Amino acid sequence: MAITVHCDIVSADESLFVGLVEMVVATGSMGELGITPGHAPLLSYLKPGPVRLLKQGGEEEIYYLSGGYLEVQPNKVSILADSAVRAGDIDEAAAAEAVKSAEHALHNQSGEIEYSKAASMLAEAAAQLRTVQQLRKKMGG
Repeated sequence: MAITVHCDIVSADESLFVGLVEMVVATGSMGELGITPGHAPLLSYLKPGPVRLLKQGGEEEIYYLSGGYLEVQPNKVSILADSAVRAGDIDEAAAAEAVKSAEHALHNQSGEIEYSKAASMLAEAAAQLRTVQQLRKKMGG
């Protein structure tokens, strides 16, 4: 039996995952993080993008986070998400449309605030689309 650590993924709206995992992979402010049992305590900001959980027995679950924080304690990994969704629940067509909409807003902005908001929308929509495409590739579809 593989060594595991307890993991929670929660957002303001719901608890998405509670259970034992062999590894958590997420994108922190300084790059991709791989958290395994026995990892040193850590607190990191998470960028919008996928979080992969390798569960007992090799099963993998992928979630999309719009951002949040990762906390690693000796016996627990906690992910506090701004908002989160199971990658399989993302509508790929809607995500692609959101990318187009954000790109359009980026080209038609009239001030610094609009540009910043459009750039943020584009980054989040692109991260969501990448997440669903990763899941599709993993599933062989």
